[in-house]
Amino acid sequence: MTTPPPPALLVAGHGTRDDAGAEAFRDFVRALGRRHPELPVAGGFIELSPPPLGDAVAELVERGVRRFAAVPLMLVSAGHAKGDIPAALAREKERHPGITYSYGRPLGTHPALLSVLERRLDEALGGGVRTPGERADVTVLLVGRGSTDPDANAEVHKAARLLWEGRGYAGVETAFVSLAAPDVPGGLDRCARLGARRIVVLPYFLFTGVLPDRVRRQTGDWAAAHPEVEVRSADVIGPEPELLDLVMERYREAVRGDLRMNCDSCVYRIALPGFEDKVGAPQQPHFHPDDDGHHHHGGHAHSHAHH
Repeated sequence: MTTPPPPALLVAGHGTRDDAGAEAFRDFVRALGRRHPELPVAGGFIELSPPPLGDAVAELVERGVRRFAAVPLMLVSAGHAKGDIPAALAREKERHPGITYSYGRPLGTHPALLSVLERRLDEALGGGVRTPGERADVTVLLVGRGSTDPDANAEVHKAARLLWEGRGYAGVETAFVSLAAPDVPGGLDRCARLGARRIVVLPYFLFTGVLPDRVRRQTGDWAAAHPEVEVRSADVIGPEPELLDLVMERYREAVRGDLRMNCDSCVYRIALPGFEDKVGAPQQPHFHPDDDGHHHHGGHAHSHAHH
């Protein structure tokens, strides 16, 4: 009796209007395929960039795949990971009768990614590993994408706290580039009010794109207006070996079995102050009209198909 082939790996990305950011994702998917020749690997986007997720599923089906595990290449569980991707996968199952899939967790605040963030901070401070003593006057501003989902924003705060623990920074504050407060200038103002004299702005993003570029631009504008404060910009996480390994860890979790997202503070399950109307909200795929955070403040019908 022959052993069935392992399920394929489908990597689901957010999408960006930035060509370099989209190509970084596609390069990353190709790198995963090279590292794991035993697996069919494909990747696609929910919005804004080619190829769409449906094309990636069709590519796998054309290669004879009937089982796959989908991993959202996202740092936090917001509407895309909680709803849009599961809804899109359900739609693909209707389009391709006979396929089965399991759905993995977003990347989350994994220790391996915290190590990469620490490395990016050391690079921004001039390279070389810094001791806790050398970091004692450094305040970090960790900048997330920002979401209308308070649970997603809270995950950025969790990452900030875990980054601060044991590494010797004066503090790690948080800000968001869209949809949530404080914004980047507000976050830098807070750091300054807390007495910071050396600030490193650290984008909590996987790859380059429109929003990380905006973080860097806003940081430069604030720094020019506050010459008394030393401000540096760190790089995005990037296609590091730790990221490749973490995607495979999420893939193996999904293949092995019972996987559940964090539902303890999910607005679709729990009545949170100011978000009571979202409990039990109907779910269907959703697409942003753009990627700049300016034109989609209205009500979203995010899918929550994992429930």
